[in-house]
Amino acid sequence: MSRSRRRTELLPIPSRGWQEAAACRGEDLALFFGPEDESWPQREMRERRAKQVCAGCPVRTTCLDDAVSRPEKYGTWGGLNEVERTSERRRRLRRANAA
Repeated sequence: MSRSRRRTELLPIPSRGWQEAAACRGEDLALFFGPEDESWPQREMRERRAKQVCAGCPVRTTCLDDAVSRPEKYGTWGGLNEVERTSERRRRLRRANAA
């Protein structure tokens, strides 16, 4: 009996070479992605520290563009948290629609 194999198409992997230059490279991921049971004051402090790392990052804009375009649902990316990225995504859509 012959077995037919289904051919799996491989999707191109997006280039994220910019991550090599990111200021967060080597940092603890927990700084950017907090636990589910995190209290509000703990979250604010953690996000503030994460945003400080992002503030001095040479690829911050590229990181934010990538997170907004996917869209990345969790964590701090490009100096913005989830709620801030949602607002940024909407702002960019409005601006694109107005053009």
